[in-house]
Amino acid sequence: MVPEIGYFALVLAMALSLLLCIFPLWGAYTGNLRLMRAAPALALGQCLFVLFSFGVLIYVTLTDDFTVAYVAHHSSSTLPWYYKVTSTWGGHEGAILLWLVMQSSWTALVAMMSKSLPWVLRARVLGVLGFLGVGFMLYTLWMSSPFERLLPYFPVEGRDLNPLLQDPGMIIHPPLLYMGYVGLSVSFSFAIAALLTGKLDNTWAKWSRPWTMVAWAFLTLGITIGSWWAYAELGWGGWWFWDPVENASLMPWLVATALLHSLAATEKRGVFKSWTVLLAIAAFSLCLLGTFIVRSGIIVSVHAFATDPDRGLYILSFLAVVVGGSLALYAARVSQVHSEGRYRFVSREVALWLNNIFLVVATLIVLLGTLLPMIHKELGLGSISIGVPFFNQMFSIIIVPFALLLGIAPMLRWKQNKLSAMAKKWLVTIGLSLVATAAWLFSSYDMVSGLTFVATALAVWIVFATAADLLQKVSLQSSITEGFKRLGLSYWAMVLGHVGLAFVIAGVTLTSAYSVERSVAMKPGDIATLNEYQYRFEGVKEIRGPNYSGYAGVVTVLKQENVVTELYAEKRLYDIGMQFMTEAAIDDGFFRDLYLALGEQMSRGAWSLRIYHKPYVRWMWLGGILISLAGFIVLADKRYRRRVKKVAQESL
Repeated sequence: MVPEIGYFALVLAMALSLLLCIFPLWGAYTGNLRLMRAAPALALGQCLFVLFSFGVLIYVTLTDDFTVAYVAHHSSSTLPWYYKVTSTWGGHEGAILLWLVMQSSWTALVAMMSKSLPWVLRARVLGVLGFLGVGFMLYTLWMSSPFERLLPYFPVEGRDLNPLLQDPGMIIHPPLLYMGYVGLSVSFSFAIAALLTGKLDNTWAKWSRPWTMVAWAFLTLGITIGSWWAYAELGWGGWWFWDPVENASLMPWLVATALLHSLAATEKRGVFKSWTVLLAIAAFSLCLLGTFIVRSGIIVSVHAFATDPDRGLYILSFLAVVVGGSLALYAARVSQVHSEGRYRFVSREVALWLNNIFLVVATLIVLLGTLLPMIHKELGLGSISIGVPFFNQMFSIIIVPFALLLGIAPMLRWKQNKLSAMAKKWLVTIGLSLVATAAWLFSSYDMVSGLTFVATALAVWIVFATAADLLQKVSLQSSITEGFKRLGLSYWAMVLGHVGLAFVIAGVTLTSAYSVERSVAMKPGDIATLNEYQYRFEGVKEIRGPNYSGYAGVVTVLKQENVVTELYAEKRLYDIGMQFMTEAAIDDGFFRDLYLALGEQMSRGAWSLRIYHKPYVRWMWLGGILISLAGFIVLADKRYRRRVKKVAQESL
C-alpha cells in the first residue's frame, strides 16, 4: 500500500502542476489577479507532494521492499543504508523522480522569493515552470514510475546497486548536477515570461541573474565531482573522456557561462538583450538534449541510464515542443528588442561579447562531435568515431583567444577605453607571464613542448592579469586597506572564478603532458620505479566489505629510501551479481598524485599492477571548486542584493 501512496502523491502533484500551468498564464493574459495569486500556493503544493513521493521511495528502499520493481532492480538487503539512499537515483526511474524533486523545489523557491516581482511577470514565470513540471510528471507517471509492483511474484533479494555507483562521489554528484540542470529552467522561464510580457528591458535580466548564478554554481560543482568520481572509481587514471554523457553536462555549462556574462552586460548597460534571451533558451534546451542523450538508449556508456526507445521518443518530442515553441516566440518578439547602450570597440562590452562567441563555438564543437556519430549511424551510413584528439585539438585552438580575453576584460571599463593606455599594461603583464612560465616549467621538466608552454602561460596570464587589475583598483584609493574594503564580494567572486579557471587550465595541461604510467608484474618483495618513487609490492591480503569480498594489493611507496605512504589497491567481488570492481589506491597531494590499480593474478604468485604518477591533477578539481564557490559568493554581496531590490521597487 505504501508504494501506491507514493504514486498517488505524484498524481496529485501532476494535477497541481497542470493548474499551475493554466491559472497564472490565463490570469496574466486576462488581467485576472485572483488567478495569478493562486500560483504560489499551487507551486508549494506540488513541491510538497513530490517531496512526499520521493520520501516514500526512500522508505521502501530502506525497508527492502522487493515487491517494488525499482527497489528489486537497484538495491539489496546487504547494501549499506547510505548506498540504499543513493540507489533511489541510481536507476532511470529514480533519477527522473529526483529531477522532479529539483524541478518542484526550484519552482517553490521562485514562488516564495519573488514576492516583490510584478504579478504579471511572477505569474508567467511560475506558469512556464508549471508547464515544464507537467511535461516531466506526465513522463514519470506514464513511462517511468518507480512504484511499479512485481506482485504476485517478487524476488526475495534485490539485484544490488551497480558497483560503479557505490562510491561517495555518486552520493552527491547527481543531486548537484540536477540542481544545475533544473535551475537553468528558472532562467528559461524568466526569458519566456519576458517575451510573453513584451518587456525585454534590463529588469528581467536583473531578476534572472541570481537564479542563473546559483544554477551555474551547482552545475559547475556537479561536473567537478563527476570528473573526480571518474578518476577515482573507474580505475583508468583518467578524469575526462569526452564521453557523450560527459559532453551532455558540459554543453549547458558552456552556454550558461556565456549567459551569466551576457546577463551582466544586459543588466548594467542594456546591451545584448536579444542575445541574452537566446542564450537562456539555449542553455535549458541543451539540458533537455542531455537528458535525451542519457536516457534514450541511443548511446552506450557507463553513465547512461535507460535503453528504452519509447522513453527517448517522449523526451525528444518534449524537447521539440519546448525548443520549437520558445524559438517561435523569440522570432515573433525579437523585432521589438532594442539595445540601449552604446560602446566602442575597445570596451568591456566587446570583450564579453567575443568571449560569448568563443563559448558558443566551443558548445557547437562539442555538439557536433557528440551528435554526428549518432546521426551517421541512425541514417544507416555506418559507424564513425569522433574521439579525444578531435576535441582536444579544437579546444586547444579556442582556449588561446578565450584566455587572453579573460585576462583583458576585467581591466576594461564599460563603453570606451584608450587602446594606447591599455596596450602597455597588457604587454607588461604578458611579458611577466612568459617569464614566470619559463622559470616554472624549465626548472621542473627536461622537455617542454610548445603547446604545453602556451597553455601554461595562458593560465599564468589569467592570474597575473587578475592580480594587475586588483592592484590597480586598490591603488586608486587613499590606502591599501581602504582599497580592499571598497571591493565588493561580486568583484572577489570574479577574481576567484577567473583564478579557478586558471587552475583548471594549468591542471589539464600539466597532467596531460607529464603524467606517466607503467604496467608491471610483481611478486611480493619486488620493487618498481617510476619517476623518483619506488613501489615495493608487499603482497595481497583478503578483504571483506558489507556486500563484497576480494583482495587488496599492499604497496609501500618510498622516495630516497624514505617511506612516503602505503597504498591498498583493491579488487572487489560483489556478492550479488558477482561483478568484479577495481578500487584504485591514491596518495593525493597538491603537486602530484600517486595512483595504483591492482590487476589480475598471474602465474607464480605474481600480480599485475598499473602505476601512475599524475602531476597537478588536483588543480583541476580545486579550480572547479573555486569557480563554483565564486557563484555562491556573488549572492552574499549586499550591494548586489540592493540592486535587485531597487529594480523590484521600480518595476512595481
